[in-house]
Amino acid sequence: MNKVLLIYTGGTIGMGKNPFTNALEPLDFNHLVASMPEFKLIKTDIDVYQFTPPIDSSDVAPEKWAQLVRIISRNYEQYDGFVILHGTDTMAYTASALSFMLENLTKPVILTGSQLPIGLLRTDGKENLITSIELASLKDKRGFARVPEVCIYFSGQLIRGNRSTKMNADGFHAFESFNYPHLCEAGVDFIFNEHHILKPDFDKPMVPHLTMNPNVVIFSLFPGVQEHIINNVLQAKEMRGIIMRTFGSGNAPQSPWLMHMLKEAAMRGIVIVNISQCVAGSVEMGRYDTGCQLKQIGVVSGYDSTVEAAVTKLMFLFANYNDPQVIRNMMNKSLAGEITI
Repeated sequence: MNKVLLIYTGGTIGMGKNPFTNALEPLDFNHLVASMPEFKLIKTDIDVYQFTPPIDSSDVAPEKWAQLVRIISRNYEQYDGFVILHGTDTMAYTASALSFMLENLTKPVILTGSQLPIGLLRTDGKENLITSIELASLKDKRGFARVPEVCIYFSGQLIRGNRSTKMNADGFHAFESFNYPHLCEAGVDFIFNEHHILKPDFDKPMVPHLTMNPNVVIFSLFPGVQEHIINNVLQAKEMRGIIMRTFGSGNAPQSPWLMHMLKEAAMRGIVIVNISQCVAGSVEMGRYDTGCQLKQIGVVSGYDSTVEAAVTKLMFLFANYNDPQVIRNMMNKSLAGEITI
């Protein structure tokens, strides 16, 4: 049988109610298995690695991403694929980070979870988990992984991890990939969009990266944004990069103070990446004059990147390169299918 490593980090899928507060809190993996007798019927050989204690996804940080990379790299040759059970709140951040940290990934790494704990009658967790395991174990006619990339599986859809965004806090259709097609639709059969799945070099090894530089910040522009607040953000000594969420196709207010501050920050070596506040569409800084001004002062286009992919990509690049211009150039390249140029 094909072999999959199931990595349980925590999240709603394995939660139970605290009898004293009635709040949901992570439980251990044995609770999850006890709530799911179907687990024993899966036709794949499954081993389990459990975070001890399980963590809420709100507490996920780059150190946890590095831990996941270590687990996957140490077990890479022993398994056909990997499934990560993860809380939904930061799942898109983890999926984006892993897509950069697992260079030339040749096996599936599928993140999934649920909106309701697996012990509840109406849970979405059972289908999400069972289908993720099946997808992670699939191979093509040549014996290669069917989907050799970091993905999120949720509610019948397999989507590229660094194209994903959590869009719904309550519904079962919690994640969407607004700027990229789904990799697979899971109905009665699996319908793969083969043309949109990454094609790694299967003759070369996967290269794990363990370090991220989190000295970046995300801020959104809005009507009435104040000069002294932006100035305090830009003057932070540890600052290396900024994800700036602008209007529409990459437009910003033409306030002279804002342009001056951004230009001065870019000249100091701070990498400023322009992404749209819209969930769909792409930044085109040449479309309007306001966008052209940003380009002229050294702001880099983030194209159709999600905020999750943009910030984790910057963390990854700052951990591996020192030259701001090199990083700006790398932000204009697709490293793991995260943007469309």
